[in-house]
Amino acid sequence: MAVAAAMAAAFPSGYALSCHVAGEGSPPLPTTTFNRSPSSHLAPFTPRFRFRLRHHRAVAVAAATLREVCGGRVPDHVLQRAEEVGYVVPTEVQEQSLPVLLSGQDCILHAQTGSGKTLAYLLSVFSAIDFGRSSVQALVVVPTRELGIQVTKVARMLAAKACTVMALLDGGMLRRQKSWVKAEPPAIIVATVASLCQMVEKRAFSLQSMRVLVIDEVDFIFGSSKQGDVVHVHVNPVQPMPSHLRHKYLICSKKEGLHVLLSLLERDAPKSGIIFVAEQTERSKKAGNPPSTTIVVEFLRSTYKGSLEVLLLEEDMNFNARAASFSEVKGRGFLLVSTDIASRGFDLPQTSHIYNFDLPKTATDYLHRAGRTGREPFSKLECGVTTVITEDEQFVLQRFQNELKFHCEELPLESMFTSDL
Repeated sequence: MAVAAAMAAAFPSGYALSCHVAGEGSPPLPTTTFNRSPSSHLAPFTPRFRFRLRHHRAVAVAAATLREVCGGRVPDHVLQRAEEVGYVVPTEVQEQSLPVLLSGQDCILHAQTGSGKTLAYLLSVFSAIDFGRSSVQALVVVPTRELGIQVTKVARMLAAKACTVMALLDGGMLRRQKSWVKAEPPAIIVATVASLCQMVEKRAFSLQSMRVLVIDEVDFIFGSSKQGDVVHVHVNPVQPMPSHLRHKYLICSKKEGLHVLLSLLERDAPKSGIIFVAEQTERSKKAGNPPSTTIVVEFLRSTYKGSLEVLLLEEDMNFNARAASFSEVKGRGFLLVSTDIASRGFDLPQTSHIYNFDLPKTATDYLHRAGRTGREPFSKLECGVTTVITEDEQFVLQRFQNELKFHCEELPLESMFTSDL
């Protein structure tokens, strides 16, 4: 029996793909490719098929609630749990994608961060699995531990103990989880690519009964979303950057950067904020220099007089330290200093401000960083993204604006040091 699977990532280079997966009795899927049984191939994308997609969208738009969009194809206890935590009105991506996902079609979702893709593909997962069966029926592959933690949390919340959700996220628990997954196979596994490969190589579990495959941030994992027989669902494809964010930049020298950052924090008084810093280069490491994250954290801890706690998150931290940093900031005010590891998968709705202390490498990186703010549902709180650049970097920021179609306002340097601040 072939059912739908979903892949999700952020627009513009990110995608969400739902694909039919080989049913029970078929060979297990390879870990790095999509392998669909002959019976699960979709028909070509014909005009008739386009009509069906428009019909799906018409149904979704007419529906007033998430429950109506699902049309009785998602278990009631899952929808009830979603409603209890506030998921009552569907987002645009959920309106457009759920009818397609729940009908069993292959589907690539294109939408900006924070648009509701995770809930959409998880609802399709719960519509497909057999809650009374002890076997791995759904696999969600994620690029980072932090995104895996978020997805696992939402999946467990929706499951409400009706089925087991296991997270395999590169930590020191893989040996213990190997025994657990053999003794009591979970219905849903959320895994990074590295952990998944380890478990499959050790034959820790079987994928014979898998019904749904999800690849979250498919562009980030594979660098491509070019699939032939799939339905592409675009949500706001012309405006990838959320319109309610205010973008600003300030030009200063590298030596002035830390003091400018401090002045920005004093001026903005953020509810919570993330300060993105570039990863340390190999040359800097060999020279014995401290990473930029450490420099920024130590400076702010000694000079920042506000009420927010200054925390650190970086790639080289071990799994337990990274998980602890992530859990510390949930539900309270913070200033999180981080590399781009925090730009994908971090769902911290209280984040009101993003500061790019170092310019991101690409427009996509800028988009993902900006997507960490403005995520609080129904909030009218003004959120901002401020980038500190040198004169030589101004053209790069302009290129990002052209590519992502947003406007960035310049803040005069002298305004940071006036007496009324």
